Amino acid sequence: MNDRVSITVTDQIADVRLTRADKMNAIDPAMFAAIGAAIDSLTERKDVRCVVLSGEGKAFCAGLDMASMQAGGSGTGRGRNDQGSILPQHVTWGWRQLPMPVIAAVHGVAFGGGFQIMSGADIRIVAPGTRFAIRESYWGLVPDMAGWPIWRGLVRDDVLRELAYTAREFDADEALAHGFVTRIADDPHAAAMELATAIAGRSPHAIRGIKRLANAAHDADPRALLEMETDEQVAVIGKPNMMEAVAANMGKRAAVFQD
Repeated sequence: MNDRVSITVTDQIADVRLTRADKMNAIDPAMFAAIGAAIDSLTERKDVRCVVLSGEGKAFCAGLDMASMQAGGSGTGRGRNDQGSILPQHVTWGWRQLPMPVIAAVHGVAFGGGFQIMSGADIRIVAPGTRFAIRESYWGLVPDMAGWPIWRGLVRDDVLRELAYTAREFDADEALAHGFVTRIADDPHAAAMELATAIAGRSPHAIRGIKRLANAAHDADPRALLEMETDEQVAVIGKPNMMEAVAANMGKRAAVFQD
């Protein structure tokens, strides 16, 4: 992932960190490429049951590195992948589309593109005092990194418009009240790893099915979602991991699942 992103996998948890700490993990072309590569590298991994995404140093991500993005905006490179994303959208939308859950552990600031990247996680745990902003209009830009299809399922339309129109900063308490974040924790990375451990202890096939259903719940026609529920259940019911979950719970022991 070059010098922008690191990945460490332990006990089925991928600890993914933005590592441009000297620039508050601001996004330059190399960061776009590294985050996209990190997502792609995790897509097919059967040994990863949960991902924790965080930033090293003083901040999660300060947004675009405007000094290195002098053309303005993040929408460079218009080739779209099979999810319909260009690279600047993939670094947000790609976390949502990974087959395993992603937990963002956020501290310091998450501005602009950093706020959108955070939004791509399934769950967002943030430190007290973290500062947020949908920052793009401050620079005469529009948010264009896949925030919109995610935010519409999180917050009220008028709140989203006000924050995007004004680019004003808001704190962790306001972010929680609006629905942008899941909860506040003094040590968000430790809390995220604890949660990831709990998720990794569940049947990976069930968890991946739940994520697919959760993603579809936002957009799918109710009839299609009803059919998808049944299909996902048929895929796991009576299978080895489901039987192991029952046996482990009945025997009051830790389950040993097959990936």
